[in-house]
Amino acid sequence: MELIGPYLIGCVLLVGAGASKVVRPDDTARALLPLVPPRLRRVVAFGALRTSVRLLAAVEVALGVLGLLLPRPLTGALVAASYFAFAGVSAYARSQGGALASCGCFGAPDTPATYLHVAIDLVLGGAAVAVAVGVPTTGWLVTALAGQPLRGLPLAALTAVGAAMTYLALSGLSRLHAVRLSMATPSRSR
Repeated sequence: MELIGPYLIGCVLLVGAGASKVVRPDDTARALLPLVPPRLRRVVAFGALRTSVRLLAAVEVALGVLGLLLPRPLTGALVAASYFAFAGVSAYARSQGGALASCGCFGAPDTPATYLHVAIDLVLGGAAVAVAVGVPTTGWLVTALAGQPLRGLPLAALTAVGAAMTYLALSGLSRLHAVRLSMATPSRSR
C-alpha cells in the first residue's frame, strides 16, 4: 500500500471532476464532439452527448467515492481503468491536431488537454494498479488509515494538498500553456 497516497489523490480528483461535469456537461461534450468519427457526427446529437457526459460523470463520482471508502482490488482496478481511459482519450485528441479547446476534465471551458494530462493520468492509473494488487480484499479506508502514523491524519492532509496541486497542474498550467502558445504564434498584420 505504498502508493495509497497517489491513489487517494486520484479518487479525490474523480469526485471533483465528475461533480463538475454533472453540473456543467456542455464543455466536456463540446470537447468530445471532435473525437466522434466524422461519419457519426451527423447521427450523434449534441444533446445525447451531453446526457452521456452527465451520466458518465455521475459514474465517475460514484467510482471516486467508492475508491476512497473501499480501497480494494476491484475499486483499484476500476479507478486504474478510468485513468488509463482518460490518458487514451487525451493522447488521441492530441494526436488528432494538437490541444483540444477544452479537455472538459473539470467541466470548465478553459482547460486544454496537454501531454501533462496524459502523464498524470498514467501515474494515477499506475498507482491505482498498485493499490489493486497490494490491498486486502476487505476493509474500509478507516482500516487502511489505522496503520498510518497519527491514524492517517498526515496522509489525509497530504492527499488534500496533492489533489489541489494536481488540479492546478491539470487546469492552471494547461491554461498557461495555451496562452503561451497563442502568444508564440505570429499575428497577421493587415
